[in-house]
Amino acid sequence: MTGRRLISLLAYVTTAATGVSLLTGCGVLPGATGGSREPVTVMTWAPDGTRATNMPGMPAMAQTYARWVNANGGIDGHELRVLTCNEQNTTSGAAACARRAVRENAVAVVGSYSQNGRAFMAPLEAAGIPYIGGYGISEDEFTSPLSYPVNGGQASLIAGNGMQLAGGCRKVSLVRPDTLAGDKLPDLLNAGLRKASHRGAVDIPAVEDAAEYTAQASRARSRAGDEDGCVTAVLGERTQTFFDSFRRLPEPEEGEGGDDVRISSVLGSVGQPLIDRTGGAHSPFEGAYVTGWYPEAGDKSWAPMRKVIQEHAFVDNRVDPADPGVQTTWIAYTVLKRVVESLDSDGVSAVRITHALDKGVTVDTGGLTPALRWRYDDLLGAPGFPRIVNHDVTFQVVREGRLVAQKPGFVDVGETVLAAP
Repeated sequence: MTGRRLISLLAYVTTAATGVSLLTGCGVLPGATGGSREPVTVMTWAPDGTRATNMPGMPAMAQTYARWVNANGGIDGHELRVLTCNEQNTTSGAAACARRAVRENAVAVVGSYSQNGRAFMAPLEAAGIPYIGGYGISEDEFTSPLSYPVNGGQASLIAGNGMQLAGGCRKVSLVRPDTLAGDKLPDLLNAGLRKASHRGAVDIPAVEDAAEYTAQASRARSRAGDEDGCVTAVLGERTQTFFDSFRRLPEPEEGEGGDDVRISSVLGSVGQPLIDRTGGAHSPFEGAYVTGWYPEAGDKSWAPMRKVIQEHAFVDNRVDPADPGVQTTWIAYTVLKRVVESLDSDGVSAVRITHALDKGVTVDTGGLTPALRWRYDDLLGAPGFPRIVNHDVTFQVVREGRLVAQKPGFVDVGETVLAAP
């Protein structure tokens, strides 16, 4: 067994054995100078080892960030203590992680993933603990007054995907989870499509954790039509399973439709790690349209993160710089660092962090997002997603096995999200 695989296995076993991991990216780290001030304790959680979406790179990136910042004197002299937790993709797991954050006196939950917003936000709100830079997958991240998102969540991605597809697709089929959250996606996609007077997509709900999607793939292909048709699938980790079913479909009968259909998705359902695993330039995703929150993984704006990963993640292959979960965690900790540095010498607490964010501390992420700020006037105020402050997305395409920019720079989808029913 290689060292890389051994470290990943040990990390997984530790998390699985404890349920709520006791790992920290903190403690007395080799080479760390710590600081003369009180430590700052935060938590990062994400599901791992589950049947649905797993995000082990997010807590791993948090630990990597802690090693880096502590080796350089901490945050404004404060040692950064990072607690990690396996959210397990369950309401009970999310609630347990939140309760542990309260019990351990965490001043924030940072750069985390959970679909179970109601389960984790209630304990955090009761304790006054802010939720900074969640992945953007749960509705509560965009409604709770203690949530400070760094991206526009699924809402911005899907609305942006509609705008991206409107430019090159005559007909569109949308395959999405048959869940309450999934029920909102057609309206958002269609809001983007209608920016170009597109008539809207065919809605195809699917079980979120199915083993195969042959029936949905066949329907999606036939409804997309023959010329300039597109199939977009947003199923999280099961997106790969869907497109496996899609490419295994038999050739269509004459007049059946679907001879030349282009595929599409959004970052998080399709990303560079998935493209690499499925054949790179020979991947079924070659030529696919992908809507993302941030610049493509090869953009120079990611250079500082890549340097930290190279020097402090060692051989932990959970920390993939092309993983949108890892990227979101990096941005979330950038926010935390800026906020802590903005405070005076009276100490760091959940209340003081929340106050600084509400009063308009501005965070420069080095070009990875627009400048972030969470004053009332900065909120988008879209129904269902009022706390979006970053409504920019990027249009990407898979060329020669790499996700690259289809269109340079960011695309503002704020008005499109506002226009969704």
